[in-house]
Amino acid sequence: MLASSASAQVAGAPDFASRAHDLDGMAMRTLACTTCHGAQGRATPGGYFPRIAGKPAGYLYNQLLNIRDGRRSYPTMSYLLENLTDEYLREMALHFSALEVPYPAPVVTNEAPSVLERGRRLVKEGDAARGLPACVQCHGQSMTGVAPFVPGLLGLPRDYLNGQLGAWKSGKRHAQEPDCMAAIAKQLQPEDVSAISAWLSSQPVPDGGKPEAASAQKLPLRCGGVDQAGGAQ
Repeated sequence: MLASSASAQVAGAPDFASRAHDLDGMAMRTLACTTCHGAQGRATPGGYFPRIAGKPAGYLYNQLLNIRDGRRSYPTMSYLLENLTDEYLREMALHFSALEVPYPAPVVTNEAPSVLERGRRLVKEGDAARGLPACVQCHGQSMTGVAPFVPGLLGLPRDYLNGQLGAWKSGKRHAQEPDCMAAIAKQLQPEDVSAISAWLSSQPVPDGGKPEAASAQKLPLRCGGVDQAGGAQ
């Protein structure tokens, strides 16, 4: 009965990757992930769990490592991942990165224009006086990410963006050292976080959210999850 139910879930998702109907394939083996992250990893409307479909494979792999190894704290995922090998996590990351599913329309915000402009300015221009780089310097000019290690920030729920920036700012979330996002988030004021998340979550996602190709441009800060020469550290 359980096998029949699981098969029905996969069969009901015709736009899964090509292995969706393979009963021993990764689509079947990652059904537990879709409980929170939505069918095909496209996120759920609840507002907190992020989309993972189509994200750069290197980024997804690094986050699976961070959760399994305790740098990111989310007990449910830690329990699911604690006994999985690096290679298995890499296969999971490749599976979700290959899924191409549409993004929903952005959420309409009621924030004042001045708040949205503050968010847009920080995303697009940064704040040189505080040594804050623009988000686009790492996450791509279109904010859809840069392959293979930098995620897009568009198409994410505002609550999720607030939660993750807050977790970095408070020291509850960590990445491989040097942790560039922690260094940036700790300089943000609460009003900055709110403005950035309001602006990002209200923007449409261009080009199906596809990450930009890797760039030779040097990042403004060293990031432990990204090798400046193009590989993970």
